[in-house]
Amino acid sequence: MQALRQRKGADKGPQALHMQEMLQGDGKGAWLQEVWLIFMVDRIADAINKIKTHERIGRQECTLSSTKFIRALLDVMKKESYIGNYEEFVDGKIKKVRVTLSNKINNIGVIKPRYAISSKEIQSWETRFIPSRDFGILIISTSQGLLTNKEAKEKNIGGRLVAYVY
Repeated sequence: MQALRQRKGADKGPQALHMQEMLQGDGKGAWLQEVWLIFMVDRIADAINKIKTHERIGRQECTLSSTKFIRALLDVMKKESYIGNYEEFVDGKIKKVRVTLSNKINNIGVIKPRYAISSKEIQSWETRFIPSRDFGILIISTSQGLLTNKEAKEKNIGGRLVAYVY
């Protein structure tokens, strides 16, 4: 079995070798290294973890990478008053978002895997992720965009679970 692994290169695939070469580079392509590292992580989980960390240590704002999905996520959180305002700016060649925190978040987390749920199953997922009734939201990705659990129930549509906030 060991000989098979060495022959096929299962321990070091092309991505791992490419990453190793980039990290050992001479610094000429520093911005390329940063872009490569951004694509290797889950941007939504990274954004939620940054918000959670900055809220926990009491900072007033944080900076996140900007995507359409993250801006929609921030819109939902702003509408529910979990964050203040946010603004988009460009840092070099990378779009970022500066978020003003309101220090109202007790806990926030990403839900992985992103379970597909129907409108009838929302109640059971609420009891799993939210500590008590009317004390938090589930953020659900639907065909009509990102919605809270309350809006999805009113519209009687399902979707995929993205995150929870309370």
